[in-house]
Amino acid sequence: MDIYEEIVRLRQAGRKAALATIVHTQGSIPSYQSSKLLVRDDGSFAGTVGGGCVEAEVWAAAQEVMRLERPRKLTFNLNSDPRYDAGLTCGGTLEIYVEPILPQPVCYLFGGGHVSLAVARLASQAGFGVVVVDDRPRFANRERFPEAAAVYADEWEKVFPQLAVNESSYLVIVTRGHKDDMRVLRWAVATPARYVGLIGSKRKVIEIYKILESEGVPRETLERVHAPIGVEIGALTPEEIGVSIVAELIAVRRNVAVPGAKSLGRAAAEAALRKES
Repeated sequence: MDIYEEIVRLRQAGRKAALATIVHTQGSIPSYQSSKLLVRDDGSFAGTVGGGCVEAEVWAAAQEVMRLERPRKLTFNLNSDPRYDAGLTCGGTLEIYVEPILPQPVCYLFGGGHVSLAVARLASQAGFGVVVVDDRPRFANRERFPEAAAVYADEWEKVFPQLAVNESSYLVIVTRGHKDDMRVLRWAVATPARYVGLIGSKRKVIEIYKILESEGVPRETLERVHAPIGVEIGALTPEEIGVSIVAELIAVRRNVAVPGAKSLGRAAAEAALRKES
């Protein structure tokens, strides 16, 4: 199996993996410099970095690398550590670099208005794939969104089954009205998307939550929604709001807590509204 072809296949399928590469050797080791081990998100693997206890530790480290989405460097001193005395080597030192292999994050924009135009441009520049959905062809088309990988112009419920949403997906709900926002959110919270964001005021968010809860949508699924969407930077124009939203997408992608995030859970949002009253 060609490891690089397998990496491409995994990324296209929206799956994670970790690639371990021997980057430095000294003395006698059970493999050779630049040999590789690819560990998939289901625990299966291809290639080798020498087998035995070394490979078992690399496999375990790969699980953490995939979970944290951060690389690690491992050093094995095979001369002095009795754990590696398994008849595999005469002794030596090797360093192994384990890096995450991640699918391209995809930003799904629900709504083709001015805010979506700004988000599409910025998200594309930040490395996100962009998909645009709107029920109005004059707002969802290739001319309007040239950077988009796909554009859908149809009824929301007809488009949802066509979207390959996975754990690398970021759903940004910025439609033209509360009714459409709620239709999209009702579907979005049931997906495995890494991020779901909803534009609007605290009051609007609470009203939508109330309606969805009355329909049987569990409160805990709504707690993961980033609403109001974006980082608090005092944004007013569509372009500034776009910066605010993409900043939050990047923070979630990099697993960084954002002090200026505006997102509130249901209870916190209700408390904020009572304070404002």
